[in-house]
Amino acid sequence: MPETRSPRLAVLIDADNTSAKIVDGLFDEIAKVGEASVRRIYGDFASGRSKAWTDVLARHAIIPQQQFAYTTGKNASDITLVIDAMDLLHSGRFDGFCLVSSDSDFTRLASRIREQGIDVFGFGEQKTPESFRQACRRFIYTENLLPPVASNGADAIQATPSLQQPSAATPIIRKVIAQMESEDGWVPLGAVGTQLANLASDFDPRTYGFRKLSDLVRKTNSFDIDHAEGKPLRIRVKQTSPKKKR
Repeated sequence: MPETRSPRLAVLIDADNTSAKIVDGLFDEIAKVGEASVRRIYGDFASGRSKAWTDVLARHAIIPQQQFAYTTGKNASDITLVIDAMDLLHSGRFDGFCLVSSDSDFTRLASRIREQGIDVFGFGEQKTPESFRQACRRFIYTENLLPPVASNGADAIQATPSLQQPSAATPIIRKVIAQMESEDGWVPLGAVGTQLANLASDFDPRTYGFRKLSDLVRKTNSFDIDHAEGKPLRIRVKQTSPKKKR
């Protein structure tokens, strides 16, 4: 029986708008989706700003696409990235694209690729404009990809601090539960996770400081949880007991 191959992905990185500190976490995250068949990065590597990237290119087999800044205010790197993306798209060899940038200029590119029926996975900082985030099938904040940092004067390792409080996730989880058909209010957590990804491309439990959705749901203290032995975990909006009349 032939071995099923992972989806082929084209990874295109905007060096001018992406920190090299995320590179290990970036490719770990991409490996969850498929195989990074093409790995290209665009920028002016003759400038000091991009030196951090030159130090990690070989480790991840990333091919640099040098673009000298001949003219101030003109971003040749963005234009070259878009041209390459369209060439790769029309080759028909790829199942998905990973666009690594916090620049809203790539919104139309992401939309055009998806119009062709190809998935787009975006990676950028939390400041990335919503237009680009929502143009992607999934959008991962690069703050969630940073490596743990050692605490001062100790050997302990601290995780990257969460961007938002767990309670901030309650409204969107409530919204998803309300959209799902259920006679008794209970819904499978797995289905909630799928619908969350469809509703908000940038939803990620790590943004709230948790690796798993189940841990985030528990921490919000806004949902009842049912996890019977041998059955999938279910949740519902927390039921409030009626107040007794005096």
